[in-house]
Amino acid sequence: MSRPRSFDEDAVLDAAMRHFWRHGYAGTSVRDLGQVMGMGQASFYNAFGDKRSLFARCLDRYLDGGMRERIARLEATQPPRQAIESLLREIVARSLRDRLGCLLVNTALEVAPHDRGLGAVVAARLEELEGFFRRRVQAGQAEGSIAAGRDAADLARLLMTLLLGLRVLARGRPDRAVMEGALRQGLSLLDEPPSR
Repeated sequence: MSRPRSFDEDAVLDAAMRHFWRHGYAGTSVRDLGQVMGMGQASFYNAFGDKRSLFARCLDRYLDGGMRERIARLEATQPPRQAIESLLREIVARSLRDRLGCLLVNTALEVAPHDRGLGAVVAARLEELEGFFRRRVQAGQAEGSIAAGRDAADLARLLMTLLLGLRVLARGRPDRAVMEGALRQGLSLLDEPPSR
């Protein structure tokens, strides 16, 4: 008969997530995790498997409270074009306020090129973001608020790239005017091109 867990799983996952977010995947050891989670190594391995498994869970936890929550809220409450604009404006505001950057973007830059397993996790999470943009573009095209002549899949990828770029830009050059200028230009692609 297995013993019941003697720790608050939400609390230890939050502690691990914050540590990964602040120090990165490579900069975090199992010993570090044990300390911030208040767990010995045996308990850590029994509960979470290994560092990579724990990191994937922490990344999902981060996305559940951030990107996934925003996507669900905006899709349910705002018209398609407004949902896209709101998401990107929220990202600008959050990026200027939170200098740790985005855990997903940080992982894409730090870990994904060197770890195929985590790279696949990052790619799948980015597809969720791209899916939001594609659904909103298609719905906006159907209702006439987004240019119908643009390829929805390509536009979704471009909007995802804009979001990721804004998150990276804020780490090195957190200038509101620069970020809002890039955002305005990106959003202008939702309009029909001017006739010549």
